Amino acid sequence: MDIEELRTFVEVADSGGVTAAAQRLGISKSIVSRRLGRLENDLGVQLLARTTRGASLTEAGATFRDYAARVTSEIDIAKETILPAGELRGRLRIAAPLSFGPTHLASVFAELARQHPSLHVHACYSDRHVDLVAEGYDCAIRLGYLPDSNLIARRVGPIVGRLVATPGYVAEFGSPEVPDQLLSHECLMQGTESWQFMDRERVVTVRPRGRFKADNGTALVAAVLAGLGIAMLPEGLVVEHLASGALVSVMASYPVRPAGMFVVRPPSPHPSRKVRVLTEMLIECFADLPEVPTQARG
Repeated sequence: MDIEELRTFVEVADSGGVTAAAQRLGISKSIVSRRLGRLENDLGVQLLARTTRGASLTEAGATFRDYAARVTSEIDIAKETILPAGELRGRLRIAAPLSFGPTHLASVFAELARQHPSLHVHACYSDRHVDLVAEGYDCAIRLGYLPDSNLIARRVGPIVGRLVATPGYVAEFGSPEVPDQLLSHECLMQGTESWQFMDRERVVTVRPRGRFKADNGTALVAAVLAGLGIAMLPEGLVVEHLASGALVSVMASYPVRPAGMFVVRPPSPHPSRKVRVLTEMLIECFADLPEVPTQARG
């Protein structure tokens, strides 16, 4: 029984098909099929029920998948342990936000690849909330407030949010002084999210309304610069526009609730050394950023 056969089986099981597993592994579909065939022959059982729409686990396959995943994980950890100090090999798949990743994270990923010539770094930039296990990612970088999940998260830095608008919008429609007044303003949002602010140590939650929505922070920057309304955005996306005067801070006496940048990974007793090294590099890069104050009202 070959370790690559086990790894291939886990990829097919998690991705739901030979084609998706081949793409994730970077090999041909014929190689995936041959590995699966050899593994099933060795075991003497059918692990996958193949259809024109993909592959699903048999009862035996569902049981064997968890054992195979643990074996491959332990082998990966063992390989990392005996590598020369500091050397990383293999592949690291990272999911990163499109609004923030290319401008703030891409240089860290590039430096990781430069320091470790044998490491293949595959970064995918999207504001879509990816399923790390089903889509085969080693980790993801996520911003904001993390919902409860079975994923393991490590905070690597603060994210300072700012409520902003154009001077023209403020001149025409006024500036809200307290969070509830946002309900009478056009707010630019990613969806149906709530906005949270700090009233000294108390969190105040508002569900804003607006006719313009986008699932991408850069698109919301363009909308707020067009004078369409008020937006809550990471400071990193608007700092230049604030400095130039194209945008102004709104309702500064109620700071946006402090958020964070997190590395999240699938549940496992031991993170891979690749993920640990990336996490340490991100902490070094972002942990010293100033936190937004939580007590601004006098």
